[in-house]
Amino acid sequence: MASMARLPRYVIVSPVKDEERYIELTLASVTSQTVKPLVWVIVDDGSTDSTASIVQQYARQFSFIRLITGRTVGARQLGSAEAKAFGIGYASLCVDDYDFIVKLDGDLSFGPDYFERLLARFDDESRLGIASGVYLEMDAAGKWTPVTMPAYHAFGACKTVRRECFDQIGGFLTSPGWDTVDEIRAVTWGWKTRHFSDLETKHHKREGTAMGAVPTSVFHGHIFYVTGGDPLFLLFKVLHRVRTPPYGLCALALAFGYVRSLVTRRPRLVNAAEARCYQRMLWGRFLRPLQTGPRG
Repeated sequence: MASMARLPRYVIVSPVKDEERYIELTLASVTSQTVKPLVWVIVDDGSTDSTASIVQQYARQFSFIRLITGRTVGARQLGSAEAKAFGIGYASLCVDDYDFIVKLDGDLSFGPDYFERLLARFDDESRLGIASGVYLEMDAAGKWTPVTMPAYHAFGACKTVRRECFDQIGGFLTSPGWDTVDEIRAVTWGWKTRHFSDLETKHHKREGTAMGAVPTSVFHGHIFYVTGGDPLFLLFKVLHRVRTPPYGLCALALAFGYVRSLVTRRPRLVNAAEARCYQRMLWGRFLRPLQTGPRG
Protein backbone atom coordinates (compact mmCIF):
# COMPACT_ATOMS: atom_id res chain seq x y z
CA MET A 1 0.00 0.00 0.00
CA ALA A 2 1.39 3.38 -0.97
CA SER A 3 1.88 5.67 2.02
CA MET A 4 0.27 9.11 2.03
CA ALA A 5 1.34 12.10 4.14
CA ARG A 6 -2.33 12.93 4.73
CA LEU A 7 -5.31 10.75 4.07
CA PRO A 8 -7.24 12.29 1.16
CA ARG A 9 -10.72 13.54 1.91
CA TYR A 10 -13.47 12.48 -0.45
CA VAL A 11 -17.22 12.78 -0.82
CA ILE A 12 -19.60 10.45 -2.66
CA VAL A 13 -22.81 11.23 -4.51
CA SER A 14 -25.01 8.32 -5.60
CA PRO A 15 -28.06 8.76 -7.84
CA VAL A 16 -30.24 5.66 -7.43
CA LYS A 17 -33.65 4.39 -8.50
CA ASP A 18 -35.26 1.00 -7.79
CA GLU A 19 -32.04 -0.67 -6.65
CA GLU A 20 -33.42 -2.83 -3.82
CA ARG A 21 -31.73 -5.94 -5.27
CA TYR A 22 -28.23 -4.47 -5.12
CA ILE A 23 -28.13 -1.30 -3.01
CA GLU A 24 -27.19 -3.14 0.16
CA LEU A 25 -24.10 -4.54 -1.58
CA THR A 26 -22.99 -0.98 -2.30
CA LEU A 27 -23.90 0.22 1.19
CA ALA A 28 -21.92 -2.60 2.77
CA SER A 29 -18.94 -1.91 0.48
CA VAL A 30 -18.73 1.79 1.32
CA THR A 31 -19.36 1.49 5.05
CA SER A 32 -16.58 -1.10 5.34
CA GLN A 33 -13.96 1.06 3.59
CA THR A 34 -10.64 1.50 5.37
CA VAL A 35 -10.80 5.19 4.40
CA LYS A 36 -14.39 6.37 4.67
CA PRO A 37 -15.93 9.35 2.90
CA LEU A 38 -16.63 12.62 4.68
CA VAL A 39 -20.18 12.60 3.33
CA TRP A 40 -22.15 10.20 1.17
CA VAL A 41 -25.25 11.75 -0.36
CA ILE A 42 -27.64 9.20 -1.85
CA VAL A 43 -30.29 10.71 -4.11
CA ASP A 44 -33.25 8.36 -4.46
CA ASP A 45 -35.04 9.54 -7.60
CA GLY A 46 -38.54 8.33 -6.85
CA SER A 47 -37.96 4.61 -6.28
CA THR A 48 -41.10 2.51 -6.10
CA ASP A 49 -39.40 -0.34 -4.25
CA SER A 50 -37.64 -0.52 -0.86
CA THR A 51 -34.43 1.24 -1.95
CA ALA A 52 -35.01 4.29 0.27
CA SER A 53 -35.88 2.27 3.38
CA ILE A 54 -32.73 0.14 2.99
CA VAL A 55 -30.59 3.27 2.70
CA GLN A 56 -32.34 4.80 5.71
CA GLN A 57 -31.42 1.79 7.84
CA TYR A 58 -27.75 2.37 7.06
CA ALA A 59 -28.07 6.15 7.52
CA ARG A 60 -29.20 5.54 11.10
CA GLN A 61 -26.00 3.60 11.74
CA PHE A 62 -23.52 5.77 9.82
CA SER A 63 -23.64 9.52 10.30
CA PHE A 64 -21.85 10.27 7.01
CA ILE A 65 -24.77 8.90 4.94
CA ARG A 66 -27.46 11.38 3.88
CA LEU A 67 -30.56 10.39 1.93
CA ILE A 68 -32.51 12.67 -0.40
CA THR A 69 -35.84 11.16 -1.45
CA GLY A 70 -38.62 11.90 -3.90
CA ARG A 71 -38.83 12.42 -7.64
CA THR A 72 -35.92 14.82 -7.99
CA VAL A 73 -35.52 15.33 -11.73
CA GLY A 74 -39.00 14.85 -13.16
CA ALA A 75 -39.57 12.60 -16.17
CA ARG A 76 -36.56 10.34 -16.65
CA GLN A 77 -34.57 10.79 -19.82
CA LEU A 78 -32.14 8.05 -20.75
CA GLY A 79 -28.57 8.93 -19.90
CA SER A 80 -29.34 12.24 -18.21
CA ALA A 81 -31.54 11.41 -15.20
CA GLU A 82 -28.64 10.07 -13.15
CA ALA A 83 -26.49 13.09 -14.03
CA LYS A 84 -29.28 15.46 -12.98
CA ALA A 85 -29.81 13.54 -9.75
CA PHE A 86 -26.04 13.67 -9.18
CA GLY A 87 -26.16 17.45 -9.59
CA ILE A 88 -28.86 17.71 -6.93
CA GLY A 89 -26.81 15.61 -4.56
CA TYR A 90 -23.62 17.53 -5.26
CA ALA A 91 -25.36 20.86 -4.66
CA SER A 92 -26.55 19.58 -1.27
CA LEU A 93 -23.07 18.74 0.06
CA CYS A 94 -22.61 20.31 3.48
CA VAL A 95 -18.80 20.11 3.53
CA ASP A 96 -16.18 22.09 1.63
CA ASP A 97 -12.83 20.72 2.75
CA TYR A 98 -12.50 17.72 0.43
CA ASP A 99 -10.06 16.65 -2.28
CA PHE A 100 -12.10 14.26 -4.44
CA ILE A 101 -15.66 13.76 -5.61
CA VAL A 102 -16.96 10.27 -6.38
CA LYS A 103 -19.99 9.45 -8.52
CA LEU A 104 -21.11 6.00 -7.42
CA ASP A 105 -24.04 3.89 -8.66
CA GLY A 106 -26.12 1.68 -6.39
CA ASP A 107 -25.45 -1.67 -8.06
CA LEU A 108 -21.75 -2.20 -7.33
CA SER A 109 -19.63 -4.02 -4.78
CA PHE A 110 -15.91 -3.79 -4.08
CA GLY A 111 -13.28 -4.57 -1.50
CA PRO A 112 -12.76 -2.63 1.76
CA ASP A 113 -9.53 -1.01 0.60
CA TYR A 114 -10.82 0.06 -2.84
CA PHE A 115 -10.86 3.81 -2.19
CA GLU A 116 -7.70 3.80 -0.09
CA ARG A 117 -5.79 2.18 -2.95
CA LEU A 118 -7.39 4.31 -5.67
CA LEU A 119 -6.78 7.59 -3.86
CA ALA A 120 -3.16 6.56 -3.30
CA ARG A 121 -2.78 6.47 -7.11
CA PHE A 122 -3.92 10.09 -7.26
CA ASP A 123 -1.36 10.93 -4.59
CA ASP A 124 1.34 9.27 -6.70
CA GLU A 125 0.39 11.16 -9.88
CA SER A 126 -0.33 14.87 -9.45
CA ARG A 127 -1.88 15.33 -12.92
CA LEU A 128 -4.25 12.40 -12.61
CA GLY A 129 -7.65 14.05 -12.83
CA ILE A 130 -10.19 11.25 -13.33
CA ALA A 131 -9.81 7.56 -12.52
CA SER A 132 -11.56 4.35 -11.57
CA GLY A 133 -10.88 0.69 -11.19
CA VAL A 134 -11.99 -1.84 -13.77
CA TYR A 135 -15.45 -3.32 -13.57
CA LEU A 136 -16.54 -6.93 -13.88
CA GLU A 137 -19.84 -8.28 -15.11
CA MET A 138 -21.11 -11.84 -14.94
CA ASP A 139 -20.99 -13.63 -18.28
CA ALA A 140 -23.35 -16.33 -19.59
CA ALA A 141 -21.29 -19.00 -17.85
CA GLY A 142 -21.67 -17.29 -14.48
CA LYS A 143 -18.06 -16.06 -14.39
CA TRP A 144 -17.11 -12.54 -13.35
CA THR A 145 -15.29 -11.09 -16.35
CA PRO A 146 -13.63 -7.66 -16.75
CA VAL A 147 -15.24 -5.38 -19.30
CA THR A 148 -12.89 -3.99 -21.92
CA MET A 149 -12.37 -0.23 -21.77
CA PRO A 150 -10.06 2.24 -23.54
CA ALA A 151 -6.98 3.00 -21.47
CA TYR A 152 -8.10 6.61 -20.92
CA HIS A 153 -11.58 5.71 -19.67
CA ALA A 154 -12.83 5.67 -16.09
CA PHE A 155 -16.18 3.93 -15.97
CA GLY A 156 -19.12 6.12 -15.10
CA ALA A 157 -20.69 3.89 -12.45
CA CYS A 158 -17.78 4.48 -10.04
CA LYS A 159 -15.81 7.51 -11.16
CA THR A 160 -13.45 9.51 -8.93
CA VAL A 161 -12.45 13.05 -9.90
CA ARG A 162 -9.84 15.29 -8.34
CA ARG A 163 -11.65 18.40 -7.12
CA GLU A 164 -9.39 20.82 -8.99
CA CYS A 165 -10.06 18.92 -12.20
CA PHE A 166 -13.81 18.73 -11.50
CA ASP A 167 -14.00 22.50 -11.04
CA GLN A 168 -11.86 23.19 -14.10
CA ILE A 169 -14.03 21.13 -16.45
CA GLY A 170 -17.20 22.65 -15.05
CA GLY A 171 -18.39 19.49 -13.32
CA PHE A 172 -20.55 16.90 -15.05
CA LEU A 173 -23.01 17.76 -17.79
CA THR A 174 -26.64 16.84 -17.16
CA SER A 175 -27.20 15.34 -20.60
CA PRO A 176 -26.39 11.95 -22.18
CA GLY A 177 -22.67 11.74 -22.91
CA TRP A 178 -21.60 13.38 -19.66
CA ASP A 179 -19.22 10.52 -18.80
CA THR A 180 -17.32 10.98 -22.06
CA VAL A 181 -17.29 14.77 -22.15
CA ASP A 182 -15.75 14.96 -18.68
CA GLU A 183 -12.73 12.98 -19.86
CA ILE A 184 -12.41 14.93 -23.10
CA ARG A 185 -12.42 18.22 -21.22
CA ALA A 186 -10.01 16.93 -18.60
CA VAL A 187 -7.50 15.85 -21.26
CA THR A 188 -7.97 19.18 -23.07
CA TRP A 189 -6.99 20.93 -19.83
CA GLY A 190 -3.89 18.75 -19.49
CA TRP A 191 -5.17 16.22 -16.96
CA LYS A 192 -4.70 12.46 -17.23
CA THR A 193 -7.64 10.06 -17.16
CA ARG A 194 -7.46 6.30 -16.81
CA HIS A 195 -8.56 3.16 -15.03
CA PHE A 196 -6.51 0.74 -12.91
CA SER A 197 -7.03 -2.89 -13.76
CA ASP A 198 -5.84 -4.20 -10.38
CA LEU A 199 -8.71 -2.38 -8.65
CA GLU A 200 -11.85 -4.39 -9.29
CA THR A 201 -15.51 -3.63 -8.79
CA LYS A 202 -18.40 -5.94 -9.53
CA HIS A 203 -21.23 -4.46 -11.60
CA HIS A 204 -24.26 -6.51 -10.62
CA LYS A 205 -26.65 -5.08 -13.21
CA ARG A 206 -25.26 -5.55 -16.69
CA GLU A 207 -25.10 -2.49 -18.93
CA GLY A 208 -28.06 -2.27 -21.30
CA THR A 209 -30.35 -4.61 -19.34
CA ALA A 210 -32.91 -1.87 -18.76
CA MET A 211 -33.18 -0.94 -22.47
CA GLY A 212 -32.10 -3.98 -24.41
CA ALA A 213 -29.04 -4.44 -26.61
CA VAL A 214 -30.37 -2.82 -29.80
CA PRO A 215 -31.72 0.42 -28.23
CA THR A 216 -28.52 0.66 -26.20
CA SER A 217 -26.50 0.48 -29.42
CA VAL A 218 -28.62 3.25 -30.99
CA PHE A 219 -27.97 5.33 -27.88
CA HIS A 220 -24.22 4.69 -28.08
CA GLY A 221 -24.19 5.82 -31.72
CA HIS A 222 -25.90 9.05 -30.71
CA ILE A 223 -23.39 9.63 -27.91
CA PHE A 224 -20.48 9.02 -30.25
CA TYR A 225 -21.82 11.75 -32.52
CA VAL A 226 -22.56 14.40 -29.89
CA THR A 227 -19.16 13.91 -28.25
CA GLY A 228 -17.33 14.58 -31.52
CA GLY A 229 -16.41 11.05 -32.54
CA ASP A 230 -14.60 10.55 -35.84
CA PRO A 231 -16.87 9.05 -38.58
CA LEU A 232 -13.99 6.87 -39.81
CA PHE A 233 -13.42 5.50 -36.33
CA LEU A 234 -17.13 4.72 -36.20
CA LEU A 235 -16.51 2.04 -38.83
CA PHE A 236 -14.20 0.21 -36.44
CA LYS A 237 -16.81 0.48 -33.69
CA VAL A 238 -19.50 -0.91 -35.98
CA LEU A 239 -17.30 -3.85 -36.98
CA HIS A 240 -16.55 -4.55 -33.33
CA ARG A 241 -20.27 -4.39 -32.46
CA VAL A 242 -21.01 -7.15 -34.99
CA ARG A 243 -19.93 -9.61 -32.30
CA THR A 244 -22.61 -8.37 -29.90
CA PRO A 245 -25.88 -10.34 -29.95
CA PRO A 246 -28.30 -10.06 -31.60
CA TYR A 247 -25.51 -10.35 -34.14
CA GLY A 248 -25.53 -7.72 -36.86
CA LEU A 249 -28.48 -5.79 -35.45
CA CYS A 250 -26.42 -4.08 -32.75
CA ALA A 251 -23.84 -2.99 -35.34
CA LEU A 252 -26.55 -1.53 -37.57
CA ALA A 253 -28.20 0.12 -34.58
CA LEU A 254 -24.92 1.79 -33.61
CA ALA A 255 -24.49 3.20 -37.11
CA PHE A 256 -28.14 4.27 -37.20
CA GLY A 257 -27.80 6.18 -33.91
CA TYR A 258 -24.85 8.11 -35.27
CA VAL A 259 -26.33 8.81 -38.72
CA ARG A 260 -29.70 9.88 -37.31
CA SER A 261 -27.99 12.40 -35.04
CA LEU A 262 -25.88 13.62 -37.95
CA VAL A 263 -28.85 14.05 -40.31
CA THR A 264 -30.99 15.77 -37.68
CA ARG A 265 -28.05 17.99 -36.71
CA ARG A 266 -28.21 17.25 -33.02
CA PRO A 267 -26.14 19.80 -31.11
CA ARG A 268 -22.67 18.69 -30.13
CA LEU A 269 -21.59 18.62 -26.50
CA VAL A 270 -18.03 19.63 -27.34
CA ASN A 271 -16.39 22.49 -29.19
CA ALA A 272 -14.06 22.04 -32.16
CA ALA A 273 -10.91 21.83 -30.05
CA GLU A 274 -12.47 19.26 -27.71
CA ALA A 275 -13.68 17.21 -30.69
CA ARG A 276 -10.15 17.14 -32.09
CA CYS A 277 -8.86 16.11 -28.68
CA TYR A 278 -11.36 13.24 -28.53
CA GLN A 279 -10.42 12.05 -31.99
CA ARG A 280 -6.76 11.98 -30.98
CA MET A 281 -7.75 9.96 -27.91
CA LEU A 282 -9.67 7.51 -30.08
CA TRP A 283 -6.94 6.98 -32.65
CA GLY A 284 -4.39 6.69 -29.88
CA ARG A 285 -6.05 3.41 -28.98
CA PHE A 286 -4.24 1.82 -31.94
CA LEU A 287 -0.93 2.90 -30.45
CA ARG A 288 -1.95 2.02 -26.92
CA PRO A 289 -4.10 -1.14 -27.12
CA LEU A 290 -7.36 -1.55 -25.24
CA GLN A 291 -6.84 -2.56 -21.65
CA THR A 292 -8.88 -5.12 -19.80
CA GLY A 293 -8.68 -6.18 -16.19
CA PRO A 294 -6.03 -8.91 -16.47
CA ARG A 295 -3.79 -7.03 -18.91
CA GLY A 296 -4.08 -3.42 -17.68
